[in-house]
Amino acid sequence: MRTAIWAGVAAAAICGVIGVTIWQVYPGAPDDPFADCAGGASAASIGGPFELVNAEGKTVTDKDVITEPALIYFGYTFCPDVCPLDTVRNAEAVDILAERGYAVTPVFISIDPARDTPEAVGDFAANISEKMVGLTGSAEQVDAASKAYRTYYNAHTDDDPDYYLVDHSTFTYLTLPDTGFAGFFKRELTGEQLADRVQCFLDAG
Repeated sequence: MRTAIWAGVAAAAICGVIGVTIWQVYPGAPDDPFADCAGGASAASIGGPFELVNAEGKTVTDKDVITEPALIYFGYTFCPDVCPLDTVRNAEAVDILAERGYAVTPVFISIDPARDTPEAVGDFAANISEKMVGLTGSAEQVDAASKAYRTYYNAHTDDDPDYYLVDHSTFTYLTLPDTGFAGFFKRELTGEQLADRVQCFLDAG
């Protein structure tokens, strides 16, 4: 029995060495330039093209919006607490990064298209930061963008058709104009901590 166990361990070790070797020398092996930055994996299948509506009522795509590194947050304007706090934190991080010489755009995407008109998301974004981009869209457009970034949301419209709450995920996503999704960040970070994390990605890229 003991011989069999050691044989299994040896086989596993050999497989591990082979795996590492293939990872290092195989030309198609993925390379993550952001491996040393805390906040998510650049190789993850997150993000991608989207089509939404901006505050002026104009249909825009991800190419129109993400012209520089962007911090993307999915929320809704009727949110009583989490969304305002998170978006203010994101705007603070963007301001700190600007002082350090980095240009980053904060983006707010509504997951409540039934109530969040272009005017509503525009006012919400403008109250947070003059640089923040507010986006909404049809239910189908919003759902497609949410699925691209693997976010979750669920509107409790049965509770109250006008003043319902929406459960939703609260990650902030760093997306770069050329390479796409780079990393994601939890809401526990302060503005300065988020700025530090984002700077790591920007320096590495």
